Amino acid sequence: MAKRKGKGPTPKAEDRHWHGKRQKARAVKNAKRTGTQTMGPGARAARAAEGRPAATGRPAGARRANGEVPELVTGRNPVVEALRAGVPGSTLYVSSGTDERVRESIQLAADRGIPLLETGKNELDRLTDGAVHQGIALQVKPYRYAHPDDLLTGTAPLIVAVDGITDPRNLGAIVRSAAAFGATGVVVPERRAAGVNAGAWKSSAGTLATIPVAQATNLARQLKAYQKAGCFVAGLDARGGVTVADMEIAAGPFVLVVGSEGKGLGRLVADTCDMLVTIPMPGKAESLNAGVAAGIALYEVSRLRS
Repeated sequence: MAKRKGKGPTPKAEDRHWHGKRQKARAVKNAKRTGTQTMGPGARAARAAEGRPAATGRPAGARRANGEVPELVTGRNPVVEALRAGVPGSTLYVSSGTDERVRESIQLAADRGIPLLETGKNELDRLTDGAVHQGIALQVKPYRYAHPDDLLTGTAPLIVAVDGITDPRNLGAIVRSAAAFGATGVVVPERRAAGVNAGAWKSSAGTLATIPVAQATNLARQLKAYQKAGCFVAGLDARGGVTVADMEIAAGPFVLVVGSEGKGLGRLVADTCDMLVTIPMPGKAESLNAGVAAGIALYEVSRLRS
């Protein structure tokens, strides 16, 4: 058998003609991975066939609401419910106004000074990227997140951090409890977590307008920054050795970390916490909804701080 000849030394990356294309492809892939998957037109059509209008939609190329891209709420029920809940809108698009819910949406938008724009069905199809809009869509103002350091206000700040919460309704419920019990703000991970969108606004019952929400690029690293700033960090976890009623340290600068139902806190976040605390449950339930658990824990924190 003839011996194969070697091809010589491997050329440098910048000398390979395919290197630039590969780098560009990786950049595109990473950009796609950072966005939140949205319901495709086929799935939306299936929802409509079942009598369930699409809850939300986004303009073509839009990413998760992060202060840069507005969100579109589509469908007669979702739009009127969003307006009733005080979700901040920037424009109401309407192509047909015969339905009672559409007429109410127009009136609510007018009362709040939200501009009304009459548009054709084709244009609304384009704006909603093929979502089943039922002739109406509400453009929600992009939420402007605070900086995590901005939550360190007063001599004894109370900050709520959420880890692994992917349902905006749970996030909204946590924000509502945080506002009710005097928290200075809520911090959420920038990626792989629920952001402030129409669903969060609705479940917060408008309290998102009264309490800041900040985004952290890396939650564990941000918790360490809070510790350096003098805060005690406690994670709410079923494995905790201290009950929420016994968190005497909560009287000072304090960060309460709430994990998702089922998975709880991530390993790195749990390891970063100074203490893991638990809610005693003498009943048969194995776990609590994240919003409910946060409310119970924040009540105890408020009692201890008072």
